Parts: sequence; C-alpha cells; structure tokens
Amino acid sequence: MNKGELGTALRALREGSGKEAKAVARSAVMSASKLSKIETGAIAPSITDVDRILTALGVSEAVKTQYMAVARAEATEATAWRLVRRMGHYRKQQQTKALEAQMRLLRLFQPALVPGLLQTPEYIRAVLGRHDLGADQLSRTLGVRIERQAVLYDRTKDLRFVISEPVLRWRILPPPMMALQLDRIISVSRLPNVDIRIVSLAAPQTDFPNHTFVIRDDRLVTVETVHAELAITDPRDVALYIRKFDGFAGLALAGKEARALLATIRDEFLREQETGEAPGE
Repeated sequence: MNKGELGTALRALREGSGKEAKAVARSAVMSASKLSKIETGAIAPSITDVDRILTALGVSEAVKTQYMAVARAEATEATAWRLVRRMGHYRKQQQTKALEAQMRLLRLFQPALVPGLLQTPEYIRAVLGRHDLGADQLSRTLGVRIERQAVLYDRTKDLRFVISEPVLRWRILPPPMMALQLDRIISVSRLPNVDIRIVSLAAPQTDFPNHTFVIRDDRLVTVETVHAELAITDPRDVALYIRKFDGFAGLALAGKEARALLATIRDEFLREQETGEAPGE
C-alpha cells in the first residue's frame, strides 16, 4: 500500500468494521463529506486525519502502526492558515482537542504567547482578535478553546510547558488583566500532572528560541509559522525537537522558583495599574 491507496484502504477498514461513515466522521472530528473525499481519493488525508480515523475505527495497534507508517511517507506537512480560516478556526480547535484527548504526554515550548491551554478567556479573545473573526466564529472558537482546557485536570496525562520570560511581559492585555493571566498560570502550575517552567532572562543561554512548537507523545511535532502550521513525524526530526525542549527545560525555573518569578511580574503589573507608571519609568 502506498500513500495514494490510503483512502481506499481506510474505506475498506471502515466497511469491515460495520461502522457508518457519519459516525466515524463525527468521532474523527471531520465532516462526512471530507471523510467521503478521503475514502474516494479526491483529497489526500493528512497525518492527523489518518490518526483520528483509525482511532474512531478502534483498530489494533498493529494495524494503526502499519497505516500511520504509510501516512508518514512524507515527513513534514504544511497547512496554510488561509485553509484554516476557510475551514473555520473553531473546527481547528476541535481537531486539536481530539489530538489532546488521544495523547498521554504533551511538551510545549512557547517563546511568543501564553500557551492556549493556560490562557484566560480575556487573553484568548485578544489573541483571536487578530484573525478578524465574525461574532459567531469568535464565540464558537472561544468556547472550544476553553473546553480544551479540561485536559489540564486529566491526571492520566503528563503536561509539560516551557515558557520564556518575555511571554509573561508581552502586553497582550491591560495590566490588571495581565495580572489575572499570571495568577491563572500560577494556579495551574500546582496541578500534580502539570509542569510549568520559565526560561528566565537572567539565565545564561546556549540555545535560541526560534519558534513555538508542540510535541505530542514522541510521534508528532506541530510548529506554527507565519503562513502555516507544520506537522512533523519523522522520528529523527521529532528527536531534535525533544532535545531542544529538554535543553530549555533543564535551564528553566520550575516549581516554587517559577511561581516566584510569575508572582513578581504579576505584582509589577498591579503596581503599574495603581501608579500609572510602567516598570522602569
């Protein structure tokens, strides 16, 4: 089986399982028309599409390994953000939620924004505001993004975040709301299955942040660029990202030290609100 035959093979698997296309599509977080196009070869499925379809079908690990190897024949895929806008940002959030439901280990490095799973509703609105969404799209996307945060309280999952200090100082919101956002991070950091580390500006560094990336288990890395999201599955490339994450995590502040830095920056925002002066003025 090659990648061009994958859609037909997935249809055969579904028909053999006795499951209806609509039910499989719903479980795989995609439209029935998209599943139909994949099964007929009209469109090529992405790696995450194949993963979700196989999970919805409930196939064995051996079968899943075989099919995923075919899906990974191309080690890197790019999905342009314009296609995400066309699909609907809330559907992208639903797809991410499905991936997070299946994973056991998440490692997220963020040098630009507070990670989505840690964002307050106000911060989410500010981030989504750059996409020029209509009121309905904004409401639906915000709702799904907040729903995704339930994964933080699933103790079967190991969630690790490494955030650079400038992220905490980036003025996405007015000072009092930024203070609430930092309080949110402090609170989540106390969950037993969550590890939040801060790369301090005071610490000597031998590496460079480059960009945001997320590692799910040891099999999939997603990277956000200006024009697209990249999905990387080649084990050699995944290993590079794991080493980069571990390097920053090893130098970052953790536990009480991380919370102390978060509290210091929070208090700076609160003093600014009270005095009307930004730090350093």
